[in-house]
Amino acid sequence: MASAREPLLAAHGVVKRFGHVQALSGADFTAYAGEVVALIGDNGAGKSTLVNVLSGVLTPDEGEVRLDGVPVRFTGPMDAQRHGVETVYQDLSLAPDLDAASNLYLGRELVRGGLLGRLGVLDRPTMRREAIAAFGELGVELKDVTAPVTTLSGGQRQSVAVARAVAFANKVIFMDEPTAALGVVQRARVLETVRRVADRGICVVLISHNMPEVLSVADRVEVLRLGRRVASFTAADATIEKLVGAMTGSLDEPAPNGNHDPAGATEAEDGR
Repeated sequence: MASAREPLLAAHGVVKRFGHVQALSGADFTAYAGEVVALIGDNGAGKSTLVNVLSGVLTPDEGEVRLDGVPVRFTGPMDAQRHGVETVYQDLSLAPDLDAASNLYLGRELVRGGLLGRLGVLDRPTMRREAIAAFGELGVELKDVTAPVTTLSGGQRQSVAVARAVAFANKVIFMDEPTAALGVVQRARVLETVRRVADRGICVVLISHNMPEVLSVADRVEVLRLGRRVASFTAADATIEKLVGAMTGSLDEPAPNGNHDPAGATEAEDGR
């Protein structure tokens, strides 16, 4: 049970302001190792801001973030990466003219014989060999890892981005709308990959507006509204009606076994 475990990643009372606009108003968040947790909310609810805080892009004005039970304050995305936290953005951030193996190691290339750009050269054989192994472990089907990613399908490009995150993350991966531009078959394959990642003990935080997709893959769902967490549902308790009700504020009363935090404390409508 999630309530019997220490959260892998937790945010408590996070506040973030942009001038006179308060994007987060004491937001909480909880995620556990080996689970897929969906983070949902209407536009302007604070999802992107919270993810940016948790992944090191933004520094919170108030509140606390804990990783493995230890307070952390990332100095930037690279610092978060050093702590085992990766993010797959909606635009994927792939280099289209480079092959899949090169994209896997983009910015973290393997070299031999010295420093890259001076005495060293790229160790392409090792990168390609390890890329093939990484894709295989995630069930990603690529006939040629040396083909430019611009020649790959949308689902394959998404899988390359996920594999890159998995190759370097050992704790948390944030995925922003990973299937938004994909067809039915490609969407199913990406969700299978998400499940495989979680089965490896990594926490996957899925940001999505697709309610049926959320219910099909998430172990838990956390709902933000007006910069606060207003509800947390287990997969067994979640329905589209409950999720929409929590997002819009029409869910006035906590449902039985729903609208509670993972530790079992019932949340009031104000999200405290």
